[in-house]
Amino acid sequence: MIVNRIGDFGLALGIFYIFHYFCALDYATVFSLVNSLKYVKITFIFFELNLIFVICLFLFFGAIGKSAQIGLHI
Repeated sequence: MIVNRIGDFGLALGIFYIFHYFCALDYATVFSLVNSLKYVKITFIFFELNLIFVICLFLFFGAIGKSAQIGLHI
């Protein structure tokens, strides 16, 4: 189903961004490094956005898509 693929894509992008910038996927390491990367800006689709915002957005889209919520339900 297309709904699950959208969720998979969002979740995968969020996890890839976390791994790329934090070099880890465990909670303790990521949460301890958030303050050092709080003001990092990245360019995403011609917009300069905060890194933490982009990661949270992708993880949010992944959770919505995987659970078939808000506009992605069929």
